[in-house]
Amino acid sequence: MQGPALSQSVLVSYCAIILALILASAFFSCAETGLMAINRYRVRHAAAMKQRWAILILKLLKRPDRLLGMILIGNNVANIFAAALLTLVATHYFGEEAVMLSSVVLAFVVLVFAEVAPKTIAALYPEQVSKVMAWPIFLLLKLFYPLVWVINTISNGLLRLMRINVSGHVIEPLNREELRSIVYEGTGKVLPYQRMLLGILDLNKVTVDDVMIPRHKIMGIDLNDKWEHVIHLIAKSRYDWLPVYRESINQIIGVLHVREVINLALTQTLNQETLVRLLHEPYFVPQGALLNMQLQHFQRQRQRMALIVDEYGEIQGLITLKNILEEIVGEFTLHVTSNKKTIRLQSDGSYLVEGAVAIRTLNRQAHCQFPTDGPRTLNGLIVDALEMIPRAGICVRIGDYGIEIMAVENNHVSMAHLFKI
Repeated sequence: MQGPALSQSVLVSYCAIILALILASAFFSCAETGLMAINRYRVRHAAAMKQRWAILILKLLKRPDRLLGMILIGNNVANIFAAALLTLVATHYFGEEAVMLSSVVLAFVVLVFAEVAPKTIAALYPEQVSKVMAWPIFLLLKLFYPLVWVINTISNGLLRLMRINVSGHVIEPLNREELRSIVYEGTGKVLPYQRMLLGILDLNKVTVDDVMIPRHKIMGIDLNDKWEHVIHLIAKSRYDWLPVYRESINQIIGVLHVREVINLALTQTLNQETLVRLLHEPYFVPQGALLNMQLQHFQRQRQRMALIVDEYGEIQGLITLKNILEEIVGEFTLHVTSNKKTIRLQSDGSYLVEGAVAIRTLNRQAHCQFPTDGPRTLNGLIVDALEMIPRAGICVRIGDYGIEIMAVENNHVSMAHLFKI
């Protein structure tokens, strides 16, 4: 039934109030999505830089129950009052039959202009939206705090019945894989500093066994050798540290810092007694030690080289600080005498690879994807796949790669031809 017509001024006032309520609903919807979607870690960084907007947002996000309580109170009150006023206007002008139509029209307007559109904008630009919305929401929260407190007390009580502690909620820290993804996706392409960060993050899943110099490749000084050979070895050494032993590396006496004796060696004034007196105590680490822990040990112990031993105390290899740094920054060369390439790219895109090359090095330099949880070297990978002593001329397929054994020395693959299948 149609009621008495409203005066024109009252109608205009009602329409203005309805429009203001829809705008208020859009404001709260936009604030809700923006504040919830903002990057918390970016806000923390900005707060550490003493930016006031970030400090305020962190205060709001510290109690999300209160923040959401204020936003939802404002949103629902705006929508309910808008519906009530529109119903009143529709009833007076068109009768009770227009109530359903006015509800449908308002629902459509609210859905499009007060929900979807503002929330989409806030989701696309959460930081810009949050900077604008934070201060009004903070002031409204202070103004209506008693009402928010009552509603939150009731809702939090219900949540506690479900064993959900709202006040104890904290932002979960990023795990290593999540941080790795963030670093990798930081820019459109992987830059050198990103490779370094990724290398640092991967140190806790790489062991000293993966990067060590194997026992048979350790260059050291055998005091039982002729003294002229020892002097020549010191003078021509491209390493800063050399293990000193008698007969076998397992009979190690100490570690020599070459720079401390190089002048004596070049002037032929170095003797065995002086060399032994200048030796440093060897530093041992167990097999399987993680690189990130070993890097810390090097720093604390002020060491640059360590000998890796197995459970029986037998020396299995040697690791230096340089080996660990190469896992972070990539391989680098300090001496012209170390320019010999162990992985050589061919014109057809294949590779000639020495059998002693580490799998991790091969994966990094030749962009392969061989497993790193098994054999440490290409020779070991081939032997593991063949299950026999390798012979020259044999081909084997491992994953998406074909490997042709080019040369074998002492039952060990010395050179192989690697190509993509």
